[in-house]
Amino acid sequence: MPDGSLKELFAQRSFVRFWLARLFGTTSLQMLMVALAWHMYDITSSAWDLGLVGLFQFVPALLLTLPAGHLADRVHRGHIFSVCMAMLAFAALLLLLAVHFQFANRELILGISVLLGMTRAFQMPAQQALTPQLVPTAMLQRALTLSSGAMQVAIICGPALGGLLYGAGPATVYACSAGLLLVAAALALTIRYRHVPAQGSASWRSVLAGVGFVWRHKVILGATSLDLFAVLLGGATALLPIFARDMLQTGPLGLGMLRSAPAVGALVTSVVLVRWPLQHRVGKKLLIAVALFGLATLVFGLSHSFGLSLFALLVTGAADNISVVTRSTLVQLETPNEMRGRVSAVNSIFIGASNQLGEFESGAVAAAFGPVFSVVSGGIGTMLVAAAWLKLFPDLARRDRMHNDLS
Repeated sequence: MPDGSLKELFAQRSFVRFWLARLFGTTSLQMLMVALAWHMYDITSSAWDLGLVGLFQFVPALLLTLPAGHLADRVHRGHIFSVCMAMLAFAALLLLLAVHFQFANRELILGISVLLGMTRAFQMPAQQALTPQLVPTAMLQRALTLSSGAMQVAIICGPALGGLLYGAGPATVYACSAGLLLVAAALALTIRYRHVPAQGSASWRSVLAGVGFVWRHKVILGATSLDLFAVLLGGATALLPIFARDMLQTGPLGLGMLRSAPAVGALVTSVVLVRWPLQHRVGKKLLIAVALFGLATLVFGLSHSFGLSLFALLVTGAADNISVVTRSTLVQLETPNEMRGRVSAVNSIFIGASNQLGEFESGAVAAAFGPVFSVVSGGIGTMLVAAAWLKLFPDLARRDRMHNDLS
């Protein structure tokens, strides 16, 4: 990517403020999540409870995301994002008080998980729909790739920093997370763009309009559903505390490194994609990346070497980032601005299902058959999904360019 393009992109001041707000917010959220998982496992030593943390985030997000997308098309998206950062800060402060006054328990952590899910339901549609408002259309793919790279830096640093700080106690992690989230909330309030609320009366038909749009655009449906099933089956994030402590014989710092490894791979991929954006055969490259994600997940499940496990997770992150950039660019380029909140809400449901529901699936299977079976079977399932999508979504497999007409 030419230097001039980078300078022009960073000259968009509101984009830079949003970029920094997401950077701080994602870093602190990753710190919070690694501490929350380790804290739960310290209290219960239960794979089932680790899975419930994901489920308790997913259910409220599933129920609220479509109305939240409707709100994102009517209210200033920067203000919604700011309020969400403030709510996440409140959750971190509540956990801090719980540790200090010694009332932290399984039920509180599950309750906080519900709050996190509710907040993320409103955060994600506003966050995804905001970037196209802050940069020219010609810069969108690179802006999304650059944003993805910055988020991977946060996902690398957040878990590692969270694991390191957890050595001094969970209260330290919760305090630092709350501070960074408040900074993110303040930055988001400074975002400026020309806000034009969606027209028409509020109704269930309007709320569900994003679902209809995605259903009619089969390439978008194929790409987003591919990501859903791949991560739903292949995700091992919820089980990392088990693998870290019981199989790889490492502690909170090692857990932080394992959680950061996928982001390292994703960051490397982002650097490559910023310089050389996907131009041709994007559909086939997407399917190959998902199959590679499944294969790397299989390797991680069978590994008893900390180094090999780190490498396998790094590959999963690299492969997943291709899916993220491809899906995000397709969705944003092909969606009218007045519907971006609602379409982003549908995309958020796919993301939430693949992450939070995937964590529950991993925990439930691990509780019944063991963590190794859970991860290995998920990796195999992901590869089978990639093969099946060749037949189920032939238009996606044949897709050449990002900008093709999807109609």
